[in-house]
Amino acid sequence: MKFADLPDAGTSGLNYQALQFDFQRSPDQDISYPAHRPVVVVGAGPVGLSLAIDLAQRDVPVVLLDNDFRLSTGSRAICFAKRTLEIFDRLGCGDRMVRKGVSWNLGRVFFGDEQIYQFDLLPEDGHERPAFINLQQYYVEGYLAERAAQLPHIDLRWHNRVFNVDQKDDHVLVTIETPDGPYQLAADYLVACDGSRSAVRQLIGEESKGRVFRDRFLIADVKMKLEQPAERWFWFDPPFHRNQSVLLHMQPDGVWRIDFQLGWEADPDEEKKPENIIPRVEQMLAHTSLKDAEFELEWASVYTFSCLRMDEFRHGRVFFAGDSAHGVSPFGARGANSGVQDAENLAWKLAAVLKGQAPDALLDSYAAEGEYAADENILNSTRATDFITPKSEVSRLFRDAVLDLSKKHRFARTLVNSGRLSVPSTLRDSALNTPVADGACERMVPGAPATDAPVRLPNGSASWLLRQLGADFTALVLVDGKEIKQLASLRDAAGATGQLKVLAVSSSPGVDADLIDADGLVAKRYEMQPGSVLLLRPDQHVCARGSLSDPRWLASALQRALAVH
Repeated sequence: MKFADLPDAGTSGLNYQALQFDFQRSPDQDISYPAHRPVVVVGAGPVGLSLAIDLAQRDVPVVLLDNDFRLSTGSRAICFAKRTLEIFDRLGCGDRMVRKGVSWNLGRVFFGDEQIYQFDLLPEDGHERPAFINLQQYYVEGYLAERAAQLPHIDLRWHNRVFNVDQKDDHVLVTIETPDGPYQLAADYLVACDGSRSAVRQLIGEESKGRVFRDRFLIADVKMKLEQPAERWFWFDPPFHRNQSVLLHMQPDGVWRIDFQLGWEADPDEEKKPENIIPRVEQMLAHTSLKDAEFELEWASVYTFSCLRMDEFRHGRVFFAGDSAHGVSPFGARGANSGVQDAENLAWKLAAVLKGQAPDALLDSYAAEGEYAADENILNSTRATDFITPKSEVSRLFRDAVLDLSKKHRFARTLVNSGRLSVPSTLRDSALNTPVADGACERMVPGAPATDAPVRLPNGSASWLLRQLGADFTALVLVDGKEIKQLASLRDAAGATGQLKVLAVSSSPGVDADLIDADGLVAKRYEMQPGSVLLLRPDQHVCARGSLSDPRWLASALQRALAVH
């Protein structure tokens, strides 16, 4: 099918795994010189699609290239975190993801056949989105693709393989192979979102470095009819799979994802055969409350994994995002989630530079912040993998002792690591932050990701704080009615910038504010007093805090957040 013929979002019942997109010759192939494009993105997976949509919504034209002609098959990445869902909201497809996905907050951890404890990833009320949803990657890509098809600034080209990258002083010359022959594009910026085997990374002579784990895991997507709560179950050394680990997750459409640790010596081709998978599943079901379930095998794969990253995520006019820049083990669901966050970090910065609102130096902050977040994710992922798959007898004895203690002792549960689940990084050391005095706040420091809270609009309707933040910078102000003149001055100054939205919030009755903090959760979660002002970036990270009484700091904080010095 032609990409433009994808049905409108929300109306399709497509089998996304079966879709095949036609090659369509671009007019760029019929001119004698390389066509100029502001941004070329390579790879139409979740990261590349997210980046393209974000840029298009900011009125930046994007060419999105993919060497394949279809979306992903099999479940692959299935756990999408609260932060990622909030990004999908801003991209215009979060509601679809949540409606289709299986929402969950609760996880259970077993040692042998005994549950040793459970955890709740979202223990407080007052958030629009759950801690996680489980949703097969082909649905995520399908919904993103349908959203992309609605946006005129996105030119998605299937069957387009990049086979040469040549950096010039003022552009990147990209050579592309197609069924109708090669052609070239001259891009202001090139972004590689083409996965762990990134062709772009190889073409510029770079590599990812890190640690390869000598272990293998089997993924089995199994269709079962079960009356079972949506929870994450993780077993250490279960009786049905001794000396290994097993993970169970519910997905939509009655599909369950089961991960079996196999060990390094396992033969991947043999383990993928149904006659070897089915007995494993039968043994697992026989030892759980799911023992009467009938099932059928839908998809399977065997994988190994690494924790690694490139030294630098920016190389001149070429940027790397998602798995092309960094890779982690699947424990903790940090791969796809961190990649989508890369895309959001980069999109607003590219848009600001291309529109002349910020210098090229702003793009350096993408690399610095992304590398910091990648190191944090790799650290957590490596620790989880070492705990789940101990490689020495001493390590196994330590792990099993911790698991035994955790049955009765809360302190030991903090040492159990079945995968520290994905949370966004607090970019404390970002060059875009304006420092605050020590002790001014505990959680919502410059660099912290924004958090949600329920609010009411002036017309009385209910909404959520994150839905009301601007697409550009937002000054969040807490008022109680005494700051009318200062607030008016702030609004005037914000209007002059053309880049800053002022959002006044009040919990005091009768105050003329943009949002009503009826439950007081905005003030509490953002650690604000009347007159407090927080400056939030377009990707909804705090970058400065100050007071309404002397708002002169805000102009300089905004300049700093745009790398204007």
